[in-house]
This record gives sequence, C-alpha cells and structure tokens, in this order.
Amino acid sequence: MLIERNSDNQITITVTSTVDSFELQRLIDHVKYLEATSKSKARQADVDKLADEVNSAWWKKTGIKV
Repeated sequence: MLIERNSDNQITITVTSTVDSFELQRLIDHVKYLEATSKSKARQADVDKLADEVNSAWWKKTGIKV
C-alpha cells in the first residue's frame, strides 16, 4: 500500500489488486462519509434523535407492525 499527498492537498492511496473489492468499497464509502461530515457541528446525540424520529414516523406512515 502506498499513500501520497500531492501539491493540490489530495491524498492518493494505491493498493494491490488482491484487496477484496467489496471491502475496499466499504472503506471508500466511509471516507466519503468523513468528507461529507467533516464540517458538521451536529452532535451524535442530535443525529440519533433525528434518526429515531424519522424511523418512527416512517413506521407509523406505513402501518407495518413488527
């Protein structure tokens, strides 16, 4: 594995082709999440509360009983 930072302040990661592509995609998805949330001021507790409210509203709307 090789990790480089270029003059545009971007990071390049080079891995061998033996790396499992599914696991590599999971890593890429996590890095995208880190980029998207890097400037967020939201606290995890706020995110959890919002997710609970959305999920609850969805279950009520669909009328599905678990």
